[in-house]
Parts: sequence; structure tokens; C-alpha cells
Amino acid sequence: MAKKSPKPKHRLILLRHAKSAWPDGVADRERPLAERGRKAAPVIGAYMAREKLNPDLALVSPARRAQETWKLVREALSKKVAEREAPDIYEVSAERILEVIRAVEPSIRTLLIVGHNPGMENAASLLVAGGDADAMGRMKAKFPTAGLAVIGFDVDGWDEVEAGTGYLQRFVTPRSVG
Repeated sequence: MAKKSPKPKHRLILLRHAKSAWPDGVADRERPLAERGRKAAPVIGAYMAREKLNPDLALVSPARRAQETWKLVREALSKKVAEREAPDIYEVSAERILEVIRAVEPSIRTLLIVGHNPGMENAASLLVAGGDADAMGRMKAKFPTAGLAVIGFDVDGWDEVEAGTGYLQRFVTPRSVG
């Protein structure tokens, strides 16, 4: 079980994109947010701002629904955030997401990844060894659209992150915070 650190050296925020629409004839990568998603993303952004969950870097899937989610979340944050489009997190395994995380420079203390399921859910399960019991239960039960997992790591650099080394600090959804 991962030890609880009062202030982890590095913090990972995994955000599943908000609810998307399924318009006929639109490629998966081009699917936009649904109305529900356009309402949920700012709720999560406001929560992140209120809780001072300001990332140093956001890695965002190139899919339209993830980009739109990030845009709405970013507008609510109190500081400018460096961002990169990350094709390596679109429709990939948890292990691939871990590889992407491990390649991030150690000067980034809080990393946000805006991606998709099952990748976000599986990555959170892969990385977390312990944490807030209530949050763990809710996360394992369901990682819905616009779900947000905050995971602490007591490591000196992202390259030290391994499966089972994270501590789940919190797991929230638009419904639980809005």
C-alpha cells in the first residue's frame, strides 16, 4: 500500500472528457461535446480552481471532445497552464498512458491529462495503491465522463512513477461537486 504523503512531490490529475455527442456520419475523433458535457466541464474547472488544483502542464488528447473539455476547464482556472496536444493518449492502454507520464520532465509538479475511457479509469486503477477509501470506492464503481482523479506520488521525477505507487487524494464528478 502506498504511504500517505501530506504534500506529495508530484501530483497527477486524470480527467475523463465530458459527455460527448454521437452525431451521424462524424468520425470518433471529431465528436463534439453534448450539451450535458458543455455544462459539466466548467463545473469541474470551477472545482479545480476553488481547490487550487492548478496544473503546470496539461496533456490533452487530440479528439475534439477532449479539446473542448479542456478549453472549458481552462477558462475557469486562475492561472495560465502550459498545454500540449498528446496523440499518445487517444484510445490507448493504461500502460501506454504510464509511458507518457514517465516521459514528462520532473520540473512539472502537477500534471493534468485529459483523455478517454477505458484509458483514464484503467490508468487510475493501475497507478493507485491506496488512498481515501470513499474516493477509491467511488472511482472503482464508475469513472464517468468529466470524472476527475487526483493522485499523489512521493517521487523526485515522473520517470520514477510505477504501477501501484500513487495515493488517491480525491475522486470527484460534476454531480458530486456541482
